[in-house]
Amino acid sequence: MKRLVIVAATAGLGVSALGATAASAATDSADAYKVSKVKWHACSADFVKTVAANYDPIFPVSKIVQCGELQVPLDYAKPHGKKISLFVTKTPHTGSGKAKGSIVVNPGGPGGEGGIFGPRVFAQNSPAMRAAYDVIGFDPRGVGASKPSLRCDTSYNNEPRPDYGNGDAKSVKIWLKRTYAYDAACKKADKIGLLNHIRTTDSARDLNSIRLALGNKKLDYYGASYGTYLGSVYATMFPTKVGRMVLDGVVGPSDVWYKANLNQDYAFNTNMEYYFGWVAKYDSVYHLGKTQKEVRSFFYGLRAKLAKKPVYSADKSLAASSASLTDTIQNAAYRRSASMWNMMASGLSAYKKGDIATFVDTYGGPTSGPVDDNTFAVYNAVQCTDTQWPTSWKKWHADNTRVNKKAPFLTWSNVWFNSPCLGWPAKAGKPVNVGAVKNLPKNILMFQATADAATPYQGALDMQRRLKGSHLVVQDGDRTHCIVHRGSSAVDAYFDAYFLTGKLPAKRTVHVPQLGDPTPPAGVRSAAAGGVLNDVIK
Repeated sequence: MKRLVIVAATAGLGVSALGATAASAATDSADAYKVSKVKWHACSADFVKTVAANYDPIFPVSKIVQCGELQVPLDYAKPHGKKISLFVTKTPHTGSGKAKGSIVVNPGGPGGEGGIFGPRVFAQNSPAMRAAYDVIGFDPRGVGASKPSLRCDTSYNNEPRPDYGNGDAKSVKIWLKRTYAYDAACKKADKIGLLNHIRTTDSARDLNSIRLALGNKKLDYYGASYGTYLGSVYATMFPTKVGRMVLDGVVGPSDVWYKANLNQDYAFNTNMEYYFGWVAKYDSVYHLGKTQKEVRSFFYGLRAKLAKKPVYSADKSLAASSASLTDTIQNAAYRRSASMWNMMASGLSAYKKGDIATFVDTYGGPTSGPVDDNTFAVYNAVQCTDTQWPTSWKKWHADNTRVNKKAPFLTWSNVWFNSPCLGWPAKAGKPVNVGAVKNLPKNILMFQATADAATPYQGALDMQRRLKGSHLVVQDGDRTHCIVHRGSSAVDAYFDAYFLTGKLPAKRTVHVPQLGDPTPPAGVRSAAAGGVLNDVIK
């Protein structure tokens, strides 16, 4: 998910037009068309290879995963009209006999490939969960191996890209021109009208089609990041069809989507400042500064240099720009990770030492050839049509100028990531009023870290208020986006107990401790400075 994404990552308009309660009751009362079963078959060699490389070290999922396709209506208001195809995967349970159930999973985005997310979740599950449940992944409409798959301009992200700027006239002119050209490319790329049928509500109906195709009376579901919003919309549209539902790294439904991105800017800035402090703590390893202020100064100084003059690999096939620097190091703010935090700091350290090859390898991107923009295209296709964004550039500029004064790390990067919504070539709908429905399930379980930057903590509290009866597991102080299967035994115990027995936490909100900061891997660590990193932004 890039933003509400990963990094960080929508109608059947009838739902919002009728009002959530009436539309949900109508949607939930009957299945409007007959769904065929998924015909499972062996996955492609490339898919199996990717699964094996990434997840077999945890559990040999590549040997058991199956693939399939499911035909669904392009427009659910015309269920017998044009069809599109969803790519679906099944990783079957390891226990004897019939599975306890099928957990359908979504990794977020919007635009994240969920077909491969299924084997990942299965591999990371405990042995008891693997024995009990099949895990079903799917590429949402427009994504990955689903057909059609939306791609607009595969040269859009070639490096070096322009500097994001700070709202200055020169940067604004450059990026608005790029923005409207990308909108035009997406309009041209859409051959069947997908852009008008790729809202979250369309994907919620796809979830229901998957449930029906699996032959399940209710949907068991695990959604991460944007997948939490998709799950909450499904629960509002199909309240009596919800089985067990986990939402991890929770989107605040009141803020979709313009305000959500402004909220992210503050949260990512906070986490990057903390990261600069962590790097300073290990100055004996990275040599980027002994204080948070010194590391911060190095980073912003480097960003300014790259804004004027990007650097290239020896063969010019890769370039690192100020934009790629910001986008790449943002990963350090998504979660505490020894490997990620070390890689980002080591890349900066390489630049300081004059090792441009390593720096560009870490922070650069290709200068030519196609760069797949599928995730970016679908991200905008969903968010720009879920709800109407401001159409006045004057408002965007004023709001983000104000935010940038306190949160300069991500603000203008985030503006230009979302700017296609200024002129998106499809009509926006109205977001579902999440939770405003009769028969809302009372057993939804949510997980959230208090310092999650991609989906800030207040959004989880907003979701809990709306999903009356839901329970929330909070990891205090942790900076990880989505906390299930991230190393906390306390978190995973709640996850397992819920799916295996239906048991919810004793209280509506329970707290578990953070895991603490990583240390640089032993191979790169020298005599690191001691002491405690003070979690205060200075």
